[in-house]
Amino acid sequence: MAKITKEAALLYHSQGKPGKIEVVPTKPHSTQTDLSLAYSPGVAEPCLEIEKDPHNAYKYTAKGNLVAVISNGTAVLGLGDIGALSGKPVMEGKGLLFKIYAGIDVFDIEVGEKDPEKFIAAVKAIAPTFGGINLEDIKAPECFEIERRLKEELDIPVMHDDQHGTAIISSAGLLNALEVAGKKIEDVKIVVNGAGASAISCTKMYLSLGARLENVLMVDSKGVITQERTNLNEQKQFFATSRTDVHTLAEAIRGADVFLGLSKGNVLTQDMVRSMASNPIVFALANPDPEITYEDAMAARPDVLMATGRSDYPNQINNVIGFPYIFRGALDTHARAINEEMQIAAAHAIADLAKQPVPDVVNSAYRVNNLTFGPEYFIPKPVDPRLITEVSCAVARAAMESGVACSEITDWDAYRTQLRQLMGYESKLTRQLYETARRAPQRVVFAEGIHPNMLKAAVEARAEGLCYPILLGNDETINKLAAQLDLSLEGIEIVNLRHPDQAERRERYAHILAQKRAREGYTFEEANDKMFERNYFGMMMVETGEADAFITGLYTRYSNTIKVAKEVIGIQPGFNHFATMHILNSKRGTYFLADTLINRHPDTDTLTDIAKLTERTVRFFNHTPVMAMLSYSNFGADDKGSPAKVHEAVAQMQQEYPELAIEGEMQVKFALNRELRDHKYPFGRLQGKEVNTLIFPNLSSANAGYQLLQATNPDTEFIGPIQMGLNKPIHFTDFESSVREIVNITAVAVIDAIVEKQKKENS
Repeated sequence: MAKITKEAALLYHSQGKPGKIEVVPTKPHSTQTDLSLAYSPGVAEPCLEIEKDPHNAYKYTAKGNLVAVISNGTAVLGLGDIGALSGKPVMEGKGLLFKIYAGIDVFDIEVGEKDPEKFIAAVKAIAPTFGGINLEDIKAPECFEIERRLKEELDIPVMHDDQHGTAIISSAGLLNALEVAGKKIEDVKIVVNGAGASAISCTKMYLSLGARLENVLMVDSKGVITQERTNLNEQKQFFATSRTDVHTLAEAIRGADVFLGLSKGNVLTQDMVRSMASNPIVFALANPDPEITYEDAMAARPDVLMATGRSDYPNQINNVIGFPYIFRGALDTHARAINEEMQIAAAHAIADLAKQPVPDVVNSAYRVNNLTFGPEYFIPKPVDPRLITEVSCAVARAAMESGVACSEITDWDAYRTQLRQLMGYESKLTRQLYETARRAPQRVVFAEGIHPNMLKAAVEARAEGLCYPILLGNDETINKLAAQLDLSLEGIEIVNLRHPDQAERRERYAHILAQKRAREGYTFEEANDKMFERNYFGMMMVETGEADAFITGLYTRYSNTIKVAKEVIGIQPGFNHFATMHILNSKRGTYFLADTLINRHPDTDTLTDIAKLTERTVRFFNHTPVMAMLSYSNFGADDKGSPAKVHEAVAQMQQEYPELAIEGEMQVKFALNRELRDHKYPFGRLQGKEVNTLIFPNLSSANAGYQLLQATNPDTEFIGPIQMGLNKPIHFTDFESSVREIVNITAVAVIDAIVEKQKKENS
């Protein structure tokens, strides 16, 4: 992990717009009508509805997705009592995490009040604004009473994350670490170093999960908390042991199974770790310096199961694994509280997730190939996209079962889909593609079987039920790579096209290709040589019907692949060109962009073919095309070069497709701004319509355009390139395509193959 300097941290917070969060309008606000609806007089109507029924606030306002992050700055990080205003960067940061991990909006509120009664009164006074309250960085023991009172006196979820966040995540980690170690929670001896809010809450949750109070020793700055000591507060008194033979951490930890550290760095020695029981569990959670370093702990006991609060070591106990999703589930059920049942449900959901196969996006983020449940992975990673569905659903279900939910979820599949769409992990279009492909899985050839991403994509596509994969490549190499990546190749065919047992097949393919292209100078010998190349061989599998679709592109230059596709598969009758499209799924809507890959300098006829193919393909994806053919000028302003070609192509399209909404040539800003376009150019077929299809004038602009959008909009989903115009389902990838992108293209290829078969059956 890169070292964070003071200068870098200050620059991060100050550059551009100061701070880390902002308020963004969610409704139209560009016209006088919009403003009249947003404020006076229209706003009076929802006010009256809420007066009739306060629960309508969830329907007409942002309350149901709004959390207050509230602090008085008395225990900020490890900095202590630095004041409410000084803690504001932390509260803004918490708001950022709520938003990026669970789509929850936040107002951070810093209250300049240390008196618990006055602080409670202030929070109660503003509570109607929010759907939930996250208390943050409030010192013990006051935080216990503040949270207890607010939970009792408010009808919305309240959680002090410093207490319960760490408790939930560490509980999930403890459950799994005990499973790895082969121990039972009711039997293990636990030593807790630290007696603040987090330590007490963690230990109480361990008790709720089955740990025994008599097996717990808690240590504070004065030593083991025993019944002999006086002046203990209520929380410490609960954990005071009757034992008289232990006073120091070294004495307490001897023979212990579990060490939980929520104190300060470097207080746990290697000798102490050596004195613990077999397969010791060490959670050293002090930050940034743990109670013992990962290296020292492993050197002392190779059998240690270790977790820290740091991201640069295995098994990070990070509150972000829990709090965004706990509040998500609570908000979505309009829960009156976050109770113990919901917290325990979250812990079990997190623990269970670590036992499931890890998605490629997580492996890629941590630059590993095969995270699997075990000593170095018993807690999910914070970037795991499945957390929002697994934890939120568990919490929501627990809220309903425990009776604190005011709104019920009845369709859990729809809720999971809603959560994935909320975070951009899945779009309606992607889901439809997958569902359609699953109805009739096809035989799909993956050209580069020895590429890790293509191998993973084939395995994932098989697991998703999208296709029956066929991998091209050396079978020994593929099996070895699969073993390294911990991938099962069950149900996947491997074809080593260069193996002697494929000689008859290569010759048969060569005869077919040579006969097909005989008048273009092809000989059998030349065709036979080409069958040792994966693209020729794989496309011939599709051409002969021995496979239904073909995916390629990770190793091969586009120009070579395009040439092979034209030779082997050919272009559909009625067209002289083929093209590709990218689909962009954004919050603004779905857009279709063409041609992003094939035609470098299209003339008028090529542009017309691209437009025709795009029109047909957009309808293939169940959208009605509203097309803008783009240029750097508008409607004949420049009568030379590419604008003239686009102008002529539009004229041809409008003549051949009199009902099609297509216009151009035009600049992007007019294509995508309906009001501006209708005002400036109040003629043509796009009047009053929102454009969803963009035809670029050449490959440079199309390719640069979609890549610019992709680079500057990481939360926007791109599907493509999608081939348009070849006789058979041959689809391309990019050499940097992710596993998910390849799987998406696979779904498109399968549907393409299904449609081709239906055409043949109906002809």
